[in-house]
Amino acid sequence: MDKPQIILHAHKSLNFTLFDSKWIPSSAKFVVIGNQPKGNGTIQIYEVSHGDVDLVKQIDKSVSLKCATFGASSLQQRYLATGDFEGKVAIWNLEEPSLPVYSAKGHKEIVNAIDGVGGLGIGEGAPELVTGSRDGLVKVWDPRQKNDPVATMAPGEGETKRDCWTVAFGHAFNVHDRCVAAGYDNGDVKLFDLRKMALRWEHNLKNGVVGIEFDRKDIDMNKLVATTLESKFYVYDMRTQHPTKGFASLTEKAHKSTIWCVKHLPQNRDIFMTTGGTGTLNLWKYTYPAKRVTKTEEGQEMGVIGSLELIQNTALSTQPISSFDWSPDKQGLCVCTAFDQTLRVLVTTRLNQF
Repeated sequence: MDKPQIILHAHKSLNFTLFDSKWIPSSAKFVVIGNQPKGNGTIQIYEVSHGDVDLVKQIDKSVSLKCATFGASSLQQRYLATGDFEGKVAIWNLEEPSLPVYSAKGHKEIVNAIDGVGGLGIGEGAPELVTGSRDGLVKVWDPRQKNDPVATMAPGEGETKRDCWTVAFGHAFNVHDRCVAAGYDNGDVKLFDLRKMALRWEHNLKNGVVGIEFDRKDIDMNKLVATTLESKFYVYDMRTQHPTKGFASLTEKAHKSTIWCVKHLPQNRDIFMTTGGTGTLNLWKYTYPAKRVTKTEEGQEMGVIGSLELIQNTALSTQPISSFDWSPDKQGLCVCTAFDQTLRVLVTTRLNQF
């Protein structure tokens, strides 16, 4: 019993498909978004109180919503940014949600993934959003600049457009540097350097990349986790890039199914949760090697990968757990949604031991 325990605190069955869930920063509330059977979108706000979750507000929209983030908003405003099935990017004031405070026709097809940085006091520099879409494009948006993205990452001439399934910001540790990692349906992982506006690194994992996340957005790149179809995920040490071999990495098999997402614990970047297509959660701890850098025979620096330990796992559902989010304020508190149309609030204990 000295291990962390993953305890179901409260759950609620809903009557629509849930795609994403996010804690509202500095509160005991969270949002879930998804689509109703008729094809319209819904944002629901819940509050955790007395061992249950209470619906505080429901906001209906005409188009299904797919993904959401608070990452580009200030802690005072806490505006929610969303991507929808028609390719639109919008930012909502949840107090006055009738009209978006910002919107742009971002993509020609569904926005699969969105991430934000520069808000919530996390990451230096401008508040920005990044979106990845079925149209094969990755776009970076500054909400202070209307309509047009500040950067677009598109396939090269003659390359086929691949469905972009996941995007993440990282390396935003000063006002100049920033990177975007993107994962695609053919197994490509691409790292774009926004300072140089260039592709910094790419690698193919042979299976569609479903989830991707840096362990922290606001530090010099440290670790990156990519999760894929067919039970595999990859951990990269991003501190040292070898000119030809790239970044040191390890591969882990888990969940016996698609690994839908990865989320690092806000209070400890070496602990993260993965969610599986069989309704399971796995809690992992990463341990660094004695030496993180070694020299090759040619004298070039190369990274050294550490090791991974499964510290707890649990089965919550028979359906895929499609979204997961740690509370930024209360260590161990988390929310997840599954395709059984149920949201669950969980408490993970003993995380302060690590």
